[in-house]
Amino acid sequence: MRPAIISTISSIVVPMLIAFFVTWLSGRKIIPYLRRIKAGQTEREDGPKTHLSKTGTPNMGGLMILLGFTIACLFAAVKTPHVLPVLFLTIGYGAVGFVDDYIKVVLKRSMGLRAWQKIVLQFVIGMIFAVQMRQIFRISMAMKVPFAAGHYLHFGYYAIPFLLFVVLATVNGTNLNDGVDGMSSCVTTSVALFFTITAVVVQSDIAPAGGAMIGALLGFLIYNAHPAQVFMGDTGSLALGGFVCGMAYMLQMPLFIPIAGFIYVLEVISVIIQVGYFKATHGKRFFRMAPIHHHFELGGWSEVKVVAVFTIVTVLMCAVALLGIW
Repeated sequence: MRPAIISTISSIVVPMLIAFFVTWLSGRKIIPYLRRIKAGQTEREDGPKTHLSKTGTPNMGGLMILLGFTIACLFAAVKTPHVLPVLFLTIGYGAVGFVDDYIKVVLKRSMGLRAWQKIVLQFVIGMIFAVQMRQIFRISMAMKVPFAAGHYLHFGYYAIPFLLFVVLATVNGTNLNDGVDGMSSCVTTSVALFFTITAVVVQSDIAPAGGAMIGALLGFLIYNAHPAQVFMGDTGSLALGGFVCGMAYMLQMPLFIPIAGFIYVLEVISVIIQVGYFKATHGKRFFRMAPIHHHFELGGWSEVKVVAVFTIVTVLMCAVALLGIW
């Protein structure tokens, strides 16, 4: 095997293994601590009845994902510093989620961060990421057009506003996707694999970040698979949105997010349809419940089936996105 190939594989596998073991082992300490501080989940009374038994399950498990991912990326950054903007965006949005979770589940203030506070913080983090990407790492804001090899789209002065829109939309999608045991972990592992493969194909130095996230999510799944011992909370779901956008923008591929992240888009659209239809019809519902994964649950699907189907759809859409590179 050629030395270059061995080097590429090790640059991905080593961070993956580091993230996996750090996340897995940290769960032995973090989960009991979350129980001690009573950082438990509160389930909706109008939601699927099977979820009521989950009330009290420790939340904020995204700390485990962030710990594993951060340590693995810092290790990889010695040789591949391009992982740092991805790490920054992931930690940044994870921090916003952590503050929101802490206020809600530890301080017991149901409102958490106010909507305007979240938006301001997310905008600031997105702006810093844009500066890092453009000024420090010299990554162009031009975006590859799917299924149009060699063609790029650039919004000029509107590139940064578009970036902020993409980040906010994606983070909202990953947040809504986190509602069934193991769902967000499985779906985002597939998306992370897509961006990791793409990074290898285009010879980008951010591939180790993808490997690190895959490892962290697999380590988290040990505790988050049905029946979940811990939930990632906004700490994890917002961090995953930051990761997806960080990888996409460092690869100049934000236009691929709706393809590989089709499930995120579906979750957001289902909520928009539900709210719009409810208002237009003065109280009628288009879906049994939104986001759409709850619609299928109330239709009789088990959580395991929902996760399996949504993950399969994601894998297939990631395969389609891979075709779009060429």
